[in-house]
Amino acid sequence: MSILNYITWNVDPEIFSIGPLSIRWYGLLFALGFVIGQRILTKIYVAEGRTEGDVDVITLYMIIGTVIGARLGHTLFYDPAYYLSNPIKILMIWEGGLASHGATIGILLALWFFSRKQKLDYMWVLDRIVIVVALGGALIRLGNLMNSEIIGQPTNVPWAFLFERNNEVINGVRASADPRHPTQLYESLSVFLLFVLLYWLWNKYRSHLPKGLLFGIFVTALFSFRFLVEFLKENQVDFEDTLALNMGQILSIPLILAGIVILIRVWQKPVAVQPDGKRLEAHPVGSSK
Repeated sequence: MSILNYITWNVDPEIFSIGPLSIRWYGLLFALGFVIGQRILTKIYVAEGRTEGDVDVITLYMIIGTVIGARLGHTLFYDPAYYLSNPIKILMIWEGGLASHGATIGILLALWFFSRKQKLDYMWVLDRIVIVVALGGALIRLGNLMNSEIIGQPTNVPWAFLFERNNEVINGVRASADPRHPTQLYESLSVFLLFVLLYWLWNKYRSHLPKGLLFGIFVTALFSFRFLVEFLKENQVDFEDTLALNMGQILSIPLILAGIVILIRVWQKPVAVQPDGKRLEAHPVGSSK
């Protein structure tokens, strides 16, 4: 008797439809990231002296920054010629095409504006928000799995997925012909574990956490894993086949370096901020000043 050495994946991306209205797994999981994240962030903010109203405001900034950044990131990083010649297509998000690196840039800019508006320490805001961003990222990658997209390369590992609904033709072969690495699941699980780590650190040590520690851990760990898992993925666009590293890896490198620099600075000179996020005079954590 032969043992099944792969998992057949044939999930319908659409949960149900009513007339022209279609509810899809990706959209549901994307929205759940914000809904659950808002509840967790509310707990964090209230515990640190902020209000639930602050969470409503930052959630709005996050939604705008994520959607605009992810969409522009995809259009500019992966297919600029097409979208610049068809600019109306940039607005058609329902057709697909969101880039996590673009979302990162969009979130960073949105939260910078939020911090200035609310007179909060920017790094304090980032240290808290990355906790829920990690959870949201894990759910979005599950959405990619439900869409049978962003697939891995062919493999014979026993946990390989046969993506029956993926009709891409890669190197002359239909993607659904071979079992492949479930790279969406790899990323989802890794980012969920990162969420657990960040939340645990905040929950246990929040009164002693130096500014930038959680953000530095998040950026370094997230994009280091992203860099590595890209070796197991199929390239998303044709021009990546001519590159030594694909676009996901190229865009990850500066973020990894930025995270390492932040962690080194935290290690060399940890700086505290007030629990409610307002800026303190810079001094080492534990100093009597």
